[in-house]
Formats: sequence, C-alpha cells, structure tokens
Amino acid sequence: MDTKHEIIICLGSSCFSRGNKDVLEVVKEFLKEHQLSAEVFFHGDLCGGKCEEGPVLKIDTTLFSQVTVDNVYEILTSYFDVEKEK
Repeated sequence: MDTKHEIIICLGSSCFSRGNKDVLEVVKEFLKEHQLSAEVFFHGDLCGGKCEEGPVLKIDTTLFSQVTVDNVYEILTSYFDVEKEK
C-alpha cells in the first residue's frame, strides 16, 4: 500500500454508539471532497481501550478524543492543512 497517511476510526461499541457512526460518514466525505482518498488509508478498528475518551479517531500517530460530527471537520482541515469548503 502506497499511502502517505492513515486514519483509524474506533468502531468499538462505545465509540460507535457515542457518535463515530456519524463521524465515519463525515471523514469519508472529507476525503472525497479534498481528493485525499488515494493518499489516506482510512479504516475502522475494534476497541483500543480508550472508551472513557471516546469517540476516538487516530490520524497517523496522533490520537484525537471526544471526536464529534461538529469538530471532526476542523480536526481534518487542520491536520491535512486544506482550505475549508464554503
């Protein structure tokens, strides 16, 4: 696999039921919108044991906690240094 970045979304029952189900869709749309799908390996993983901090999302080696549909776009925009879509 020849990608530059990796995004892992927790699909454990706690994170999934607390919002990662919806965050998943926002991340997929962001990658498509910014034409990053070929550069980013985006996948789910089972519980990483950070339930009390969830929902969690990991980009490369950085773990983001309490991720919501309201803040994930900002996290992605900042991390990938792209302009916000109007």
